[in-house]
Amino acid sequence: MVLRLSHLLYLTFFSLTVLFSSCKKPLIFSKGNLSFSSDTIVFDTVFTTIGSTTKQFKFYNNDKRTVNIEQIELVGGENSPFRINVDGVSGTNFANIELEGRDSLFVFVEVTLEANSQLNPMVIEDQIRFRTNGIDQYVQLVVWGQDAYFHFKDTNEGIWPNDKPHVIYGYAAVDSSKNLIIQPGTNVFLHKNALLYVYKGSLDIQGTKDQPVTFQGDRLELDYADVQGQYYGIYFQEALPSTINYAIIKNGTSGIHLFDDDPANPSYTLDIKNTKIYNCARYGIFIYSGAKVKAENCLISKNGTHALIVLEGGDFNFNHCTLLGYGGFEDQSAAVGISNYYVANNIANVGSINEGTITNSVIYGNLDHELAIDTLSDPAITLNFNFTNNLIRSITSFTQPFFVNNLWNTSPQFRDEPENDFRFWSTSPLNGAGSNSFPTSNGLDIEETTRDLLNPDIGAYEY
Repeated sequence: MVLRLSHLLYLTFFSLTVLFSSCKKPLIFSKGNLSFSSDTIVFDTVFTTIGSTTKQFKFYNNDKRTVNIEQIELVGGENSPFRINVDGVSGTNFANIELEGRDSLFVFVEVTLEANSQLNPMVIEDQIRFRTNGIDQYVQLVVWGQDAYFHFKDTNEGIWPNDKPHVIYGYAAVDSSKNLIIQPGTNVFLHKNALLYVYKGSLDIQGTKDQPVTFQGDRLELDYADVQGQYYGIYFQEALPSTINYAIIKNGTSGIHLFDDDPANPSYTLDIKNTKIYNCARYGIFIYSGAKVKAENCLISKNGTHALIVLEGGDFNFNHCTLLGYGGFEDQSAAVGISNYYVANNIANVGSINEGTITNSVIYGNLDHELAIDTLSDPAITLNFNFTNNLIRSITSFTQPFFVNNLWNTSPQFRDEPENDFRFWSTSPLNGAGSNSFPTSNGLDIEETTRDLLNPDIGAYEY
């Protein structure tokens, strides 16, 4: 019998297929269990209705053979506030996942809590169960939750209660002729790009030494503790007389921005005392186009550009303040920058500085010049400066007559600048070098230490 060539090729292929199929061995799974990079995932603290940051952990197959994971289950199921993603797939229940020997996979975890009107922080828990070879292993999920007052592009007046935190989305506004009081101990958390906006109204922040009012971002995980630029800041526009006492403003894009002044306001736009502003991406206090600020016993430090900037005019009176650079950025500018003009579209907009006073204060940082003054003269504007009894870092001394009895380019001997301790040692030139002609309003420093009546210290702190 004669076979055609096509038949011969078919029989050859069929024979090879049978041969290789008969040599294939069944997969023998490992009898071992899994190991984990962490046995507990903790979220601390998450506000209700605000999703958390994403956390992750890995599970490992330490055997050289493939392991079959029979089930991965979020125990709370669809009712759990937690969400999980296993190797790029979201869900609550996963079955028959084969993990090759010496390999690993990621699990990503997030959480969102529902509002519950509970004043005190709460703890909510769940588990992720891994079943392998009939054995259950668990990774614990824990979240510290906190209910809050939420402000989303709303207008505000009266008194903010301090029994729960306040969280701002977008903005919380104090509108024309309205007044907002923020009580001692209030914690204000701002979402990304959010701001507290005071427009032709007034703000009264009533913190105390033991119960300051705190402004910070709404991400409270440890990874965000020192992250700049988490929110915009506090913005005053043509505001009525406002006050801030014992506040902490940190981790924003800016601290306080003041634009213009109400023409009917005979006083300062803002009177700020005993306040710390630090770790903002740009500046601590920005006075722009005619706003007026009085400050006493304030510490403004380690912001991206300036501690204090004045642009296109405006008035300022800073007494017993510590105004520092140490921003650590390549584009860092002088701790204090003052200009009475701003150029836009090749046109210089010039404003007056009727009161430009800094007394008994520290202007220091890691630059050669931490004070920059740049002004334009105009018959229609006023420039009136007074710098008396300050310590100023500048490798060359200013010679204008409004610089009186200042200390130049000498170390203040801070206790621990890297750790933000800007108190000073007894040997510091700040000790007893202030002038009693410019006393603080209550005779105390930022920590309520009594000032020396005859020879007070320079800066926010009294030794």
